[in-house]
This record gives sequence, structure tokens and C-alpha cells, in this order.
Amino acid sequence: MTRWGGRPCRRPGAGAEEGKAVTGRWRTLGGAVLRILAVWAVSSLTLLLLAAVLPDFRLQSPGGDSLTRTALTAVLGAGAFGLLGALVWPLLVRAFLLVPALVLGLLVFFLNGSLLLVALALLPEGRGQVAPETAVIVAAVMSATSSATSAFLAVRNDEAYRRRLVRLAGRRARRAGAAGARTPGTLFVQLDGVGHDVLRDASEGERPLMPTVARWRADGHHLTPWHTDWSSQTGASQLGILHGTNHDLPAFRWYEKESGHTLVSNRPTSAAELQRRAVARTGDPGLLADDGASRGNLFSGGADQVALVMSVAARRGRATRSRAGYFAYFSDPANATRTAVSFAAELFRETGQALRSRLRRETPRVGRGGLYPVLRAFATVVERDVVVAAIVGDLLAGRTAVYADLVAYDEVAHHSGPRHRDTHQVLRSLDRALALLAQAARHAPRPYRIVLLSDHGQSPGATFLERYGLSLGDLVRAGCGLPVPRRVRRTHSGAEAREAARAALGRPEDTDGHGAASQPVVLASGNLGLVSFPDMPGRVTREELDRRNPALLGTLAHHPGIGFLLVRSAEHGAVVLGPAGAEHHLDTGRILGADPLAPFGPGAADAVRRTDGFPHVADIMVNSAYDPATGEVHAFEEQIGSHGGLGGDQSRPFLLAPADLSPPCLLYISPSPRDAP
Repeated sequence: MTRWGGRPCRRPGAGAEEGKAVTGRWRTLGGAVLRILAVWAVSSLTLLLLAAVLPDFRLQSPGGDSLTRTALTAVLGAGAFGLLGALVWPLLVRAFLLVPALVLGLLVFFLNGSLLLVALALLPEGRGQVAPETAVIVAAVMSATSSATSAFLAVRNDEAYRRRLVRLAGRRARRAGAAGARTPGTLFVQLDGVGHDVLRDASEGERPLMPTVARWRADGHHLTPWHTDWSSQTGASQLGILHGTNHDLPAFRWYEKESGHTLVSNRPTSAAELQRRAVARTGDPGLLADDGASRGNLFSGGADQVALVMSVAARRGRATRSRAGYFAYFSDPANATRTAVSFAAELFRETGQALRSRLRRETPRVGRGGLYPVLRAFATVVERDVVVAAIVGDLLAGRTAVYADLVAYDEVAHHSGPRHRDTHQVLRSLDRALALLAQAARHAPRPYRIVLLSDHGQSPGATFLERYGLSLGDLVRAGCGLPVPRRVRRTHSGAEAREAARAALGRPEDTDGHGAASQPVVLASGNLGLVSFPDMPGRVTREELDRRNPALLGTLAHHPGIGFLLVRSAEHGAVVLGPAGAEHHLDTGRILGADPLAPFGPGAADAVRRTDGFPHVADIMVNSAYDPATGEVHAFEEQIGSHGGLGGDQSRPFLLAPADLSPPCLLYISPSPRDAP
């Protein structure tokens, strides 16, 4: 509109455009009202059906009511319950935010049932009567049906669907015209433990296990393998990706002599210390420092928006506690209902799969009882749902970069094997999650490039204990002339889900008791073992080991289940020992006998040499045997799908990136910091 001679002048067609805009707003408002009425109607019908089915629930006065009066009572009850849910529910969940996350998930059902009791108490003449335990069931069913109805109606309208995603994520979307909205953001989704060949095979064929990934590949995403260093595990890979260095991470867990403590990559205090060291080394806060978000990771990457991040899980305060991210998910009671049903289904699925494995006498096989079914359900259902909801919120908020880890496959593959049929269902569910994220990205205020990657793969094989009848700790004690206990203590799996579940429950960290200081400390990280002598300061040389325990190195190197050892010689520097007296002097390249590193492929010598330069490398580093024909290794933990050392698919993760990104520059192993200028 301009002015001419002091009078307003409309440009041609302006009135029509404004009229269309007004009409569009009224249509949007009308559509929203119709959806509310539809959800209300479905909730009322659900209430009527439940009152007819459940004996402890009625919607009539003690003397009875007509069908019309009963229906009106159901309408009023459903309306009161919906209104309380919209107004009071977020306040209730926020008030209980500091309780442990999984406790909050269970508490949701009781809070929701309490709201229903209040809603029925508001009905006139005491027509709404329900037992407290029945109220929990009624409230859960009503939340689920209303959520399903809302979703069904929303998918038919892009703007309504976008608003629903915003509500599900518990965040407000930024203004579409915000600065930088046209600049593409990047979503990094890490499929924990999925090797390159596993993803390739799952996304090929006429009916691929992962159709979303198959579609991305067909649309031009480039699938590229990359190689980890010796320590093929999440801590080393993710710290390097998010913070630019993984210097001095010799394994998943290791013993530090100067402090007498064991650092474990997925423990909150250890993760916080590793992140602190990385930031001090690089002088950079991390990949996600510029308006980024970190979800379900070990490290924050410098992001100010974190959820389920282990390096901040031990901190206190609403803004920094890892489990504060659960609020976004549990702020909708329908989410808790859906997740609880899926959680129970996963428990039954694991029980059935474990029983089938025993009946078929499948080998190799590890125990899958105890808490494992709960840990599996937590990783494959709870953590997945919460992380995906957090990512949806980040996309709709238009954040610059988001990095998230989905650990479901890794947890199941540890106990079933990397290519077992049990993992197929997990891959399908992960693909559905990726489809949801891609759909949410289309509603974001800025375009997004989705980068899919993994931190490592997994290698199959019977455990060292199952194959040879003794643990690595037993073998070390025998080589040192120490008594070997008759009953072997099984080593817990080092999977990420165990510590994530402990953090979610607010449980204290496990502590590692190492016994007398004169005895060796033996730790396992998949098929990588670490042997340290606490009573001998500094790195113990090969010569000192031979003087103190002359049979130890020979006992280890000649065992058929061990591929090679790394020790440091005062005379020759870093030395790799293998069977039949084979040696590889890494500092000079001299090889005596058959090269013990040859079966592990090109780059193995560089990987081992780099680890030898770490300040906290163990006195003896032990890598299990590897069969190139079968790809099998022998984990020193209770895992038939393992990672942590060298050998097979565990060292070969993947990167799936859009075609408009520059091709990755991938090395077999990062240069050693001591070689850097």
C-alpha cells in the first residue's frame, strides 16, 4: 500500500490476497476446532465402552440413568479429563522432573489416573465412580486413543502435523523467518554398532530390511566404509567425532596407575573427565557448540541442549542433568502409554527369542537372563523413543547441528550376534525411526541434510571363556604363578545401555574392586584385554616382566585364543609378540618369523603403534585371535557380537552422506598426536 496525495492507494489484487489470507486463517482455525471435536467424540466413546466393560467403573448415578444421560456424562468426563491434561499435566511432569527418569515413566500412569479421578469427581451428582487402580487403566487407554485420533487427523494436514510434532517433542518451533533459516542444518544419526556390510545388506534386495535407508541410497546418498583405530568402541570414535581428538583412549575401560582408578567410557564421571581432557587438548568446545544439540551420546560435543548424555549425567541442576531430556517425551501421557506397551512387548519378544535359541541349541550363545531383558527393552524402546522425540524437537526448532546415538542394535547384537535374525527386527524399528525423522525434517523451518553413520561394527564369535574354558584373568594369573579360582566370575557386558539405564534410574556408578595392589589388574574391552601391575610404577618394560614373571608373556603369546600382545621393550621400543616366537618391532619395522599383525589387515601396525604412544596404555595389551575366513574373534567379555579391538567387521563402520556434501577424506587411522606438527 502506498500514499498519493495523502490518500491510501491499494495495489491491484491486494484486496484479493488479503481476503485469501483471512480465509486461510479461518480454515486453519476451523480445521483445528473440528479436530478437537473429533478427538473429544472419540474420547467420549472410549469412556462409554470402558464403563461397559470394566466392573469397577461406571458413569451413572447409583439409581441408574438413561442412555442419553450416560452419554452426556461421558462427554463431560472426557472434556474435563482433556482440559486437565492440557492445563495441569505439563506442570505435574515438570514438578517431578528431578526424579529418576524411569521412575518418572512409571509415575506418569499414576499421575494420569489421578487426573481422571479428579475429572470424574467434577461430574454432577457423583455419576463418575472408578476404583483407583482401574482409573490408571482407563486414563492410559483414553490417552492412547485420543493421541491416535489426533495423529490420524493431523497427517492429512501438513500444518496440523507440524504442530503435533512440536507438541510431541515438547518444544516450540522457531519463527520460520529466523536468521539463517535458509542455511541447511545437519542431522547426524549414529546407529551404534552397525557395521558397513550389515547396513549395506539391510538396504539391498527386493524387500530390504531398511527401506528408508535403501531409498536414501537410491536418491544419491553415498555409502562409505571407514576404519576405527585399535579401540573400536563408542568412546574412542564419538570423542574423536564430537571433540576432535581421541588421544589417550586405549580401550573401552582402562586402569590409570597414578590415580588407582579405572576409567570406563560410558560412566558419567569418566565421560565427563574424558570430555574435559579432549577440550583441554584441542582448545575447542566441540562440533555442536554453535547452536547444536546432543542426544543419547556419551559426550556433549559442546552443545547447550543435551538429553541422555553421559558426560553431564552426574551434574546437578535442571538444565544440566541428562535425564532432564525425558520431560519432552513424558509431557504427553500418550507417549508413556505407547512406550509402556512397546516395552512389555519387547520383554516378551526377548523371552521368546532366548527360549528359541536354547531349544535350537544355537552356538555360540551367552546367558540372556537376569536384568538383560530389561536392559534390552530400555535400549530398544525407551531410549529410542525419547531420543527420537528430542531430535524431532531440535529439527522443528531449526537447530544448526544435531548429533544423536541410537544404541538398540548394539545391545541386541552383543547377545544374539551381529547377523542373527533377532537383530532384523531392531534394524526395521530403527528404519521406522529414521523415516519419522525424515518426515519431521520436511516440516522444519530450515532444510536439513541427514547424515547416517556408525561408531564401529561388531565381529561374531564364541567368547574366550566359552571356547577355552577359562577367562583372560585366569590365564594371566596362571602365567604369574598365582592361584586360579575354580569358579570363574563372568565379566559383565560393556554395552552402552547398562550405564545409560543406571543413569536414568539415578543409581550410583559401579566400582571396580581390584583386590591387592600386588596382583595384576586385568580388564576386558570386547576382544581387547589390558593387563596392568599397580605395584610397579610407570609402564613396565618387557625385560622387567620377564624378570618378575618369566612365564607370563610366553603363556599369553602362545595361547591359541590370543592373536598378539603389545609390550614395550627397553631395548627395542614397541614390540608386538605373536605365537611361535614371532615379533614385530614397530619402531624399526623389523619382523621376526611370521608377522603377528598380518591377519588383521593393512593399517593394523599403524593402529597399534599409535596406541603405544598413549600415556595410559596398559603394561600388556592383548588382542584375541582372529580368523579371516570366518571373521570371528573371541571376546574377553560375555558377548558373542563384540567390538573393542582389531579383527573383522568391528573395525569397519559406515558413513552414509547426501550427495551434495563433499566426499569424505577417510584415513585408516588418525595420525599420532606425537607426529603432529
